Amino acid sequence: AHREYALEVRDLWAAYPGQGEPAIEAIDLTVPAGEIVGLIGPNGAGKSTLFKTILGLMRPLRGEVLAFGKPVEHGRSDIAYMPQVEEVDWEFPVSVKEVVLMGRYSRLRPFRRWSKGDRVAAGEALERVGLGGFGDRQVGRLSGGQRRRVLMARAIARGGWLLLLDEPFAGLDAGVQHDLIALLDELAKEGRSILLATHDLSCVAN
Repeated sequence: AHREYALEVRDLWAAYPGQGEPAIEAIDLTVPAGEIVGLIGPNGAGKSTLFKTILGLMRPLRGEVLAFGKPVEHGRSDIAYMPQVEEVDWEFPVSVKEVVLMGRYSRLRPFRRWSKGDRVAAGEALERVGLGGFGDRQVGRLSGGQRRRVLMARAIARGGWLLLLDEPFAGLDAGVQHDLIALLDELAKEGRSILLATHDLSCVAN
């Protein structure tokens, strides 16, 4: 059973290597289990830095992060991360389905092939984001909106109980945004917890 909070951030400070000034400071944050929490601020406000520190991709100067009541380093298999679309190398020659399967890596033992369960999870995740027929397409041939949906599918396929989504709606048309917001509502009803970073106040209103 999961604790009351999917994520607790306490007095978190972080700086980029070689920079004296902290990029984020004194952050306190809780994400209740089964809820969607919005992290709102303009570009450059530190939202991505906070995500990377929560995930252990940046080392904090001080503070602590708990996932489901445990230090986050012990709970990473429960966390799925959707980076900003600009942070991904889309020229890498892989198919859509292969990218989504990468979300399952934490469950993969060395030298084990993808299981039937992994493939089913990837296929279901693509269906949920409206890309069911795109599995064999090369990611380099996708539009910007399709790329973002592939990253969402990868996060869903991971099966994590906590999703960290960094600017998931940027560059999407209103119809696709609406579909993804409805999907996030579904995921929350299934018991997943979502921390969503955005600078788009119209999305937040929805």
